[in-house]
Amino acid sequence: MFSGIVEETAKVVGLTKDLDNLHITLACSFVNELKIDQSVSHNGVCLTVVKKENNTYTVTAIRETLEKSNLGLLQVGDEVNLERSMRMDGRLDGHIVQGHVDQTAICKTVDEAEGSWYYTFEFEPVRDQPGHMVVEKGSVCVNGVSLTVVNARESSFQVAIIPFTHLVTNFHCFKPGSVVNLEFDILGKYIARMLQAQGIVRS
Repeated sequence: MFSGIVEETAKVVGLTKDLDNLHITLACSFVNELKIDQSVSHNGVCLTVVKKENNTYTVTAIRETLEKSNLGLLQVGDEVNLERSMRMDGRLDGHIVQGHVDQTAICKTVDEAEGSWYYTFEFEPVRDQPGHMVVEKGSVCVNGVSLTVVNARESSFQVAIIPFTHLVTNFHCFKPGSVVNLEFDILGKYIARMLQAQGIVRS
């Protein structure tokens, strides 16, 4: 479980294809604190540390993950948002994030606004998943970052990014056409599923 508060970005230093799997090797400041079998969020995707070597660590993304996320588009040198799993005795500064990406979205515009930035993202609505949606002032996780939705539409939304988030996450790398990972609010998904089961919401 995560909160969507990114600790830092890691640099991709190696990519190895293994059948349908992709082994991703990264470098970050807290490699020495990581343990084998530990869960870490990478651009919002929960992956398991499988190897540590020479101040780097490796995680493995399987086909399902590569199809649902932007991890298959990574190149050596790219920045990846990192968050270690949430402590049960800590504050929930973002919102409840599972690390299970629902789908990807495309960055359509990046607008500077006197010291902050507005990013517009567009996604393909999944008709049989009514919980895959955004609501005004609701929460959404974009590349592992917990954000508040503005200008919510059926297939697009905006988020406002403050300078700190712009600096410490890979948002400063986004441009029109960039592919990002989305995880919709788990509470909204449960409510939508219950309404669907009662026939109130059609698939």
